[in-house]
Amino acid sequence: MQTIDDIHEEYDFLDGDDRYRLLIDLGRQLEPMPDALKTDATLVRGCSASVWVYPRQADGTLHFLADSNAAITKGIIALVLATVQDRPASEIANTDIGAALAPFDLGKQLSSNRTQGIPNMIALIQETAGRMG
Repeated sequence: MQTIDDIHEEYDFLDGDDRYRLLIDLGRQLEPMPDALKTDATLVRGCSASVWVYPRQADGTLHFLADSNAAITKGIIALVLATVQDRPASEIANTDIGAALAPFDLGKQLSSNRTQGIPNMIALIQETAGRMG
């Protein structure tokens, strides 16, 4: 998985339509999430699209499987995961994910219903990290 800085460098270079395509491409690169894990318990509330996030703990780090039924939303998930994937739970709990995403200015690039669930996704990831840390 690319780092958030590498993704931003490429994103910053592109215009609106190409930025949209980049996000969709990032979503396509997400590790597949088995359908069996897409349950009510892993569903992120408050997203316009269906979003599922499933944490796994291994070797002192958290690894998240995530998916969505919307291509652009999967890209946003990929951005969020680029900031936290395979890091110690305590580090994730203390990461300012919103600040890491701020340079992408997603609110300007996407409709508000595409971005409204981002804070819920971030909160779920950080609450999970806080519990597992």
